[in-house]
Amino acid sequence: MPRGLIIAAPHSGAGKTTITLAVLAALRHRGVKVRAAKAGPDYIDPAFHAAATGAAAINLDSWAMPPALLARLATHAASNADIFVIEGVMGLFDGAPGDAGRRGSTADLAAHFNLPVLLVLDVARQGQSAAAVVRGFAAHDPAVRIAGIILNRTASERHRATIAGAIEALRIPILGALPRETAFALPERHLGLVQAGEHDDLAALTDRLATMAERHFDLDAIVATAEPVTVTQRADSAGACTGILPPPGQRIALAHDRAFSFVYPHLLDAWRAAGAEIIRFSPLSDEPPPERADSCWLPGGYPELHADTLAEARRFSGGIRHFAETRPVHGECGGFMVLGQSIEDAGGCHRPMTGLLGHATSFAKRKLHLGYRAARLISDGVLGPKGQIVRGHEFHYASLVTAGEDEALAEIRDVEGRVLGKAGGRRGRVTGTFFHAIAAGDH
Repeated sequence: MPRGLIIAAPHSGAGKTTITLAVLAALRHRGVKVRAAKAGPDYIDPAFHAAATGAAAINLDSWAMPPALLARLATHAASNADIFVIEGVMGLFDGAPGDAGRRGSTADLAAHFNLPVLLVLDVARQGQSAAAVVRGFAAHDPAVRIAGIILNRTASERHRATIAGAIEALRIPILGALPRETAFALPERHLGLVQAGEHDDLAALTDRLATMAERHFDLDAIVATAEPVTVTQRADSAGACTGILPPPGQRIALAHDRAFSFVYPHLLDAWRAAGAEIIRFSPLSDEPPPERADSCWLPGGYPELHADTLAEARRFSGGIRHFAETRPVHGECGGFMVLGQSIEDAGGCHRPMTGLLGHATSFAKRKLHLGYRAARLISDGVLGPKGQIVRGHEFHYASLVTAGEDEALAEIRDVEGRVLGKAGGRRGRVTGTFFHAIAAGDH
């Protein structure tokens, strides 16, 4: 049976992504067949996981995905691995309000798959008090087992030994300690890390991380910590909601470049499994949607960083307008921005976009829009039939400056069920929204 573990932390910024990548890369260098997943809605970390493991990574989200979909994704990924590693999100127990197991937390996944947790502690400003943190996390939920500790940013050998001595009484082993001068931070951007594909030295980076893990972690003990992946509900359970979104067409033109890269792997895999063909094209290279496609999908990304190039991409804009005359076009977040009339960039310059929808957006005054969303579709479309609930999230700093007069796409509720109003736009065969879709069904 495949074995797995979870790498988590008490809070964001503790270093769990760097340490996860180091463990993944080191295990791969040892010849271990390792696969990875990211807890929660995140497009960027899984790309780094894929670079470190040499295999596609997935997302697992207990709020947006029904248990059957979680089971299907995790068991498939783990079945192709010697070790299956899940990187947590935020703090271990952080998540949305609601029922246990459906909060989108890392702890949900630990309990759901009965996996041990390696807790990453940033001890830069801490001594023996770190033991109290470990004690609290270990005792907080009997369904979540802390199986080991990795210390990050230790100041000296004496500092490490002091903390280790305090934790020893808890009978939870320390499986690694990363000195402060060795630790390094991956470069960040306004939606998280700079994307993996933008690192020219990505292979050198993963090699460096692997060397760091070999030197400072007990990799044999980390591997020994892993336990069989189990599920509380099988993917083929009778009557279970699968949560799979239908493919938007038989041949899907997918925008894919540095401006459009935020699409969940499980969606593409599900579309391919349903018989759809994914045809990639690059708006930044001024490529129009391929004529042989019967639908077009513009995912999220960073169009605001490439607004000049997109404004000058006449073959792309003319091609997508021609495409939309006869076939559906959908845009999520950044893709939604490009379907509008214009984007105002950080410098206050307005760049014309495709004009397929009536809204205009601005990045000049950044405002964070963040959170889970449940969308009830107002009419039939590529996301599903009228009345369908689609679960997902918003994460962007751009804002609508002109709403336009298009029909709304969906009624949106937040994670607590509060109605946020109608959102998105529909004009003819063109639809779009800031909302990123993860799974279908009111589960």
